[in-house]
Amino acid sequence: MDFGVASVASITVIAYLVGALVKASGLNNKWIPILCGVVGGALGAVAKAVGMPDFPAGDYITAVAVGIVSGLAATGVNQCVKQMKSE
Repeated sequence: MDFGVASVASITVIAYLVGALVKASGLNNKWIPILCGVVGGALGAVAKAVGMPDFPAGDYITAVAVGIVSGLAATGVNQCVKQMKSE
């Protein structure tokens, strides 16, 4: 059984990079999770529209939801890295 892990991971990586760019730009950090979620949602819709193989969504609402969760996962990855560095 394949859950489209590669396509979801790619959305997470792209959202993480967007978050890193926002952080480097000097914009208030409180906007990073929101922007990552929005970018992830948009990428989820694009993935559904272009027919990305093994994407785990059959309709656009699910595709956007998968994208948002993947984008927000990027902020979780960032926090995990940050916590591991502080110990």
